[in-house]
Amino acid sequence: MKHPRAIAAVGLATAALLALTACSGQESGGEELDPNADLTQQELTVGIWADYYPEDLAERFEEATGVPVTIVHHSTNEDIVAKLTASADPGIDVAFMSGQYAQALGEQGLLAELDKSFIPNEKNLYPEALELPYDPGNVYSEPYAWGTTGLCYRPDLTGYDPTSWDDLLNPRPELEGKTTMLSTDRWLALPALKLQGHSVNTTDQADLDEAKEQLLKTKPTLLAFDDTTFYSKLVSGEAALVQAWDGWCNYGIAEDPRIEFVIPEEGSDLWADTMTVLESSKNKEAAMTFVNFILDPEIGTWVAENILYNVPNQAAMEALSPETVEAYPSLGISVEELTSQEAIVDLGEFSTSFTDLNTAVLSAN
Repeated sequence: MKHPRAIAAVGLATAALLALTACSGQESGGEELDPNADLTQQELTVGIWADYYPEDLAERFEEATGVPVTIVHHSTNEDIVAKLTASADPGIDVAFMSGQYAQALGEQGLLAELDKSFIPNEKNLYPEALELPYDPGNVYSEPYAWGTTGLCYRPDLTGYDPTSWDDLLNPRPELEGKTTMLSTDRWLALPALKLQGHSVNTTDQADLDEAKEQLLKTKPTLLAFDDTTFYSKLVSGEAALVQAWDGWCNYGIAEDPRIEFVIPEEGSDLWADTMTVLESSKNKEAAMTFVNFILDPEIGTWVAENILYNVPNQAAMEALSPETVEAYPSLGISVEELTSQEAIVDLGEFSTSFTDLNTAVLSAN
């Protein structure tokens, strides 16, 4: 299935986000929660990307706990951040967002510290999922899905198996006009930064200038910058090699099993989508219980099998059928390899430098 969360669920904080959070910053109340609270007297509003959860999730949670749930959809990280910072009480209790956004909002005091006594299912996570650099110890967030970015390709069209970002950035002559790259800020720069030995979280303008030079050289060789239909171009044969998020490469594999995915030898990123509880929520006991419910292995296995992303829930991943992993090999990437990639973190004001690079490359003739 195609998942529409794509572009923005992996975007980084922008100048607008910085302005919004600066205006909305507040100290966490840190109130103690009532372990004996009558959850049936609470209700939840959950913000999440469409098609990113089981259709009967709200009904299942209400049946299990007596708490009614209203689910509202956001299309991008910027969308949910705007909702959460528009007023002191945005009316959302639990919000799903990418890790770097949770980092930014947590630092602004807009997210409640998680009360782990309500979240015993945290034990289902891989130990590595408890120490992600955007939120070490999962103070403000629990990870829902995670993944990386790499090369998605058809070996019958490339004639070989690519292993390096150089295969994309400086393609063989026969592949010119048959490659695509992502245009989202941090992901546009990623291949060049990694090829040149720089961090995806660099705050050195010289690194971005070097990456820009390479990207301007690469641009004429591309079929397109494409964040949403790149895998369809592989299926049709219009493209032979594309930059892709691992889960989205799987959407192509679902249509054409000749498609393959590889993490380049220079390394890549580790992104994560998370669950957070708003400091403004008046239903924190129910909200923490909802987070715990999502960390049940059954939910995690559903995500991996239906969204085709890896999940940080070890119990859920171990429940995947061998047939599923065989069909979608990126679901078999080891935790060690996945977490050896560079986790994306919020860069504060320097994020605008990535936006500037993006604008310069995309607008260049």
